[in-house]
Amino acid sequence: MICCDCRVSKGRFALHAALEVPAQGLTGLFGPSGCGKTTLLRCIAGLERFSGFARFGGEAWQDAPHDVRVPAHERGIGFVFQHAALFPHLDVEENIAYGQARRGGRDGMARSEVVELTGISHLLERSPKTLSGGERQRVALARAILSQPRLLLLDEPLASLDLDSRAMILPLLQRLRSELKIPMIYVSHSAEEVGKLADRVMMMQAGAIGRVITVEEFRQIKSL
Repeated sequence: MICCDCRVSKGRFALHAALEVPAQGLTGLFGPSGCGKTTLLRCIAGLERFSGFARFGGEAWQDAPHDVRVPAHERGIGFVFQHAALFPHLDVEENIAYGQARRGGRDGMARSEVVELTGISHLLERSPKTLSGGERQRVALARAILSQPRLLLLDEPLASLDLDSRAMILPLLQRLRSELKIPMIYVSHSAEEVGKLADRVMMMQAGAIGRVITVEEFRQIKSL
């Protein structure tokens, strides 16, 4: 189970989001731009300071009243951002090798399996500067998967892509959801993406989680 109660204040913006979802499958985090989705994801990842608590399974990642806070790099989280955030001075193979080095002693998929799964074998010697947006996101996904994360966070990974690139990446995400046994939280303000990918959906508005619904309920609400 993934449980947290995050409270953050930034000027006029206030986040007070409490959630409890299973640590399995893909959970969509859906809401309009500016409602706090990315801030909540950063709190879970340990990249944002907040008041409250965050737990993964039986492990406390943060418990502010008891002065517990596990650093981000020790949580075993994979994070794919809206912009791929690849290392520009490394080629594709070196970028994904960085992900593999981060897994520590955790068992995981072989590099060759991840390269095949994400379809990047022809890109390994390329510089990130020469890749299209869709290709960069494929590499970012491969790097995150190779770190063998306990939890994979995806922050609007299709938002900056053109229609052709989105059409290329969406089936890959569907395949990852089906084949990987890694729990995922997927942030988007696109009802179409969430309706195609999620097992359940957290509805977010104005810095708070309204409710958690099944993807079937979500599709009915959005008439997908």
